[in-house]
Amino acid sequence: MSAEDLEKYETEMELTLYREYRDVVGIFKYVVETDRRFYLCNQVDVKARTETGDVFFEVTMTDCWVWDMYRPARFARGVKVLTFKDVNVEELATSDFEPPKP
Repeated sequence: MSAEDLEKYETEMELTLYREYRDVVGIFKYVVETDRRFYLCNQVDVKARTETGDVFFEVTMTDCWVWDMYRPARFARGVKVLTFKDVNVEELATSDFEPPKP
């Protein structure tokens, strides 16, 4: 496999991932971004923990979709993340407009 073939494959995978994101984002309430991953979920709880003077975050999510093109299954019932880095949680805006179903 050439470098060009690999780049084309990764580009196709990213496009497929984006399309899946676009299709599922409407069924989730929150976007959660950590230093390693991007998640969509319907419940999220972030707790700051202290151990031996270091502060870290424990992020617990349920009903999740994970932005990761290398995962064979991106839906997960529950996810728990421990991180020393920043965690960003945003509530998605709900729209009064429901797009037509295909």
